[in-house]
Amino acid sequence: MDKSDKLKIVFSINLKQQLDKRGLNQTDMARDLNLPETTVSNWMKASTYPRPDKIQLMADYFNIRRSELTEEQPTNLIEIQPNFAKIPILGTIACGEPILAEQNVEGYMYEFSELLPAGNIFALVAKGDSMEPTIPNGSKVLIREQGEVEYGEIAAVLVNGDTEATLKRVKKQGDTILLMPDNPKHEPYIVDQNNPAKIIGKAISFKVTL
Repeated sequence: MDKSDKLKIVFSINLKQQLDKRGLNQTDMARDLNLPETTVSNWMKASTYPRPDKIQLMADYFNIRRSELTEEQPTNLIEIQPNFAKIPILGTIACGEPILAEQNVEGYMYEFSELLPAGNIFALVAKGDSMEPTIPNGSKVLIREQGEVEYGEIAAVLVNGDTEATLKRVKKQGDTILLMPDNPKHEPYIVDQNNPAKIIGKAISFKVTL
C-alpha cells in the first residue's frame, strides 16, 4: 500500500467512525456542511482525500482535532481488513505463469470491499496515452478476471507472447477481432495468427493517480 492510499483509507475509517458515533450518515454531513454528496461519498470510499480546509471544516463539525480524522487510531487496525480488499497490481507477466503469480505482482492497492463486483479482481497501471481521454496515462485500472467481454467493452488483453497486458477496446469487423485504442493517434491491434491475443479480464473502473 503506498502512502497516499493509506491516508485515504485511514481518513475513510475515521470519518465513518465519527459519523456512526453521532448517528449520522454521509447525506446528513453533506447537507449540513453544504458539500456535494458525491465528494463525501468518494471520501467514504477512500477514492479521494479532502483538502486541508475541508478537513478543518469536518473537524469543527465534529468538534474534534484534525488528527482524529487524519491519523491512524488504535481501532483502525481491526477495521481495515474487513472493509477493504487487497488488490494486486500486475506488472510484466511471466510467460507461462498464472496471471496472479507472485512474480507478476508489483504492488497492491486497497478498495472498499462492498463496491467491488464478485469474482477475482486485479489492477493494471495504464501506460501511455492509447486509451486517452477515457483512461489517462498512469491510472490504476481495476480488472475483473474473465475470459470474454462484450464487443465494445474495454478489456485487459495479453499480447507479445502472453507477456504484456494491455488495455484496449474489443471490437469486431467481419470475422476479424480488433483491439482498438480510444486515442485516434494510435493504430488498432489486429488479432490474427501472427499477432495472437488473450482476454484476461474486463475493465470495471479506474483511479487517476495524481
